[in-house]
Amino acid sequence: MIYIDMDNIQKLFETLHAADAVVVGAGAGLSTAAGFTYSGERFEKYFADFIGKYGFTDMYTAGFHRFPTEEEHWAYWSRHIFYNRYVPAPKPVYDNLLKLVKDKDYFVITTNVDHQFQKAGFDKKRLFYTQGDYGLFQCAKPCHQKTYDNENIVKRMISEQRDMKIPSELIPRCPVCGGPMTVNLRSDNTFVEDEGWHAAAERYIEFIKQHQNGKILYWDLGIGSNTPTIIKLPFMQMTLKNPEATYATVNLGEAFTVEQIKDRSIVIDADIADVLEKL
Repeated sequence: MIYIDMDNIQKLFETLHAADAVVVGAGAGLSTAAGFTYSGERFEKYFADFIGKYGFTDMYTAGFHRFPTEEEHWAYWSRHIFYNRYVPAPKPVYDNLLKLVKDKDYFVITTNVDHQFQKAGFDKKRLFYTQGDYGLFQCAKPCHQKTYDNENIVKRMISEQRDMKIPSELIPRCPVCGGPMTVNLRSDNTFVEDEGWHAAAERYIEFIKQHQNGKILYWDLGIGSNTPTIIKLPFMQMTLKNPEATYATVNLGEAFTVEQIKDRSIVIDADIADVLEKL
């Protein structure tokens, strides 16, 4: 059992309720806390055949594997998408977070691609998914800047795949150039930032502009050290510029702040699910 400093929990509770606005920054640690683990029992349950054939150890590294056929590639990826995007979250982490912020002036920026905020009922116009969405396909080139909902085709891939292969007719093709499609995930300069992405980015920028002063809580939930420049560092910089702002971070094993804002930081090194339950 990991010890949780209840004084910090109380401090975060009071800061949250006193805040004029709350900016939530969510990373992989939040979805992990919700039960979307990429290795261990959950991975072994859904991908036993792929593990047996290729010796995969987790979903993340398996996603980079070059499969010999498109039919096998999409058999793997349809499962990856389905179990991380379309099934309910195993734990009520996102629901508990919504209960805490729904009556506040809030905005969420996230590097997660599993769409769990909207599924939990967060206002779509208060969300910015910076790195894409498992639920969208795009042209792999890309030949145009548009994305396509994939729920129906992914569910068909799941139900109709046999022997780790989908039927060839289900392989997704770009409706414009006829080339291969891929999942709308930021990994290189082929990532499509569609109209929805740009509209969300503009809303986030506007929210930040409107809340440069006052009691602002910049709340980092599960942001690791892989992409600190997207959320963690900007949150720290904005806290530094505003003497009334507070920076809070909750992340098991990776919760830290910097010396310049230490007196206005709440650092909780604990499981996010436990912390949200206590809040």
